[in-house]
Formats: sequence, C-alpha cells, structure tokens
Amino acid sequence: MSIALVIGGSILNLAGTAYYIWNTLKGITKPNRVTWLMWSIAPMIGTAAALVSGVTWATLPVFMAGFCPFLVFLASFVNPNAYWQLGRFDYVCGVLSALALVLWYITGNPVTAIVFAILADGLAAVPTLVKAWKYPETETATGFITSGINSSTSFFVIPRWEFAFYAFPLYLVIANIVLTFAVLRRNPAVR
Repeated sequence: MSIALVIGGSILNLAGTAYYIWNTLKGITKPNRVTWLMWSIAPMIGTAAALVSGVTWATLPVFMAGFCPFLVFLASFVNPNAYWQLGRFDYVCGVLSALALVLWYITGNPVTAIVFAILADGLAAVPTLVKAWKYPETETATGFITSGINSSTSFFVIPRWEFAFYAFPLYLVIANIVLTFAVLRRNPAVR
C-alpha cells in the first residue's frame, strides 16, 4: 500500500509537470532556466546518496523531483516566448548551487552529500521564488503543488527516521509549500 502511494504521488507529480510544461509551451509560464537546471541536478545527487545509504522506494519522489524539472528545463527552450530574462542574481545563485555540489563531491560522505544537495537545490530555488513573488503570473502553482504531494509520499515508506531517509523529502515538501504560496498569494489567474 505504501509503495502504491509513492508510485501514485510520482504519477501525480508527472501530471502536474505536464501541465506546467503545457503552460510553458503556450508562453504562460516562464521558467527560470538556472533554477530548473539546478533543480534537475541536485535531487539526482540526493537520490544517488540516498540509494548508497540504503534508501529504496523513498528515493522515487526525490528522483522525480529531479526528473520533472529536467523536462521543464528542456521545454523552456521550445517556446522562445517562454524565456525569462536571467540576471546577475540568477547566475550567482546558480554558481553557489553548483559550488555546493562540488563541495559534496569533495567530501564523498552520503549524509554530507544530502546536506549539500539540499543547499544546492535551495539556492537554485531562490531566483524562481523571487520571480514568483514579484511576478506570480509567470508561474504555474500546479507543478509545485503536485511535487509537494509527491515528496510527502516518501514518509510512508521510510523504514527508519534517519537523516538520510527523511531530509531531502522534508526539504522538498517545505520548498514546494513556499513556492506555491509565492505563486498563489496574488496571482490574478487563480482568483
């Protein structure tokens, strides 16, 4: 039953991402490419580190948290009107995010890897959070909502409450709640 929830959450996340991609292709949603690229890398590292630590099904939502953003990143190149102008702030966050990944590689410890993957993912989220706060009409909340639900399914299959098992999914739930709030708080399209 628990594994079915994780699989169902992953399918829901994929459906929410498909809607986000559809809005991106139509030019409604304008993803920040730095964010979405880093969001695709950091969870994959978190997935690898969790698998090395013995986590099994609980890694599927974390994997999806990397796979779905990669699909959005690719879609952002299909519609030139979907492009969001990147500035110095976006690049600084991207560089800091990449630096966190390099620091993980240097340490080689799975728990340290998860900490740096969370740090990298969080730093990558900052440009999109700022954009969603200032221009909520350029984002689609559905992808964040379904990603948060997907991430929460990890808690149904965690065999032990150890950092390696719950840290990244917990971070993802919190990050998606914050991003959803930033989009929905004053987006005229959802009122």
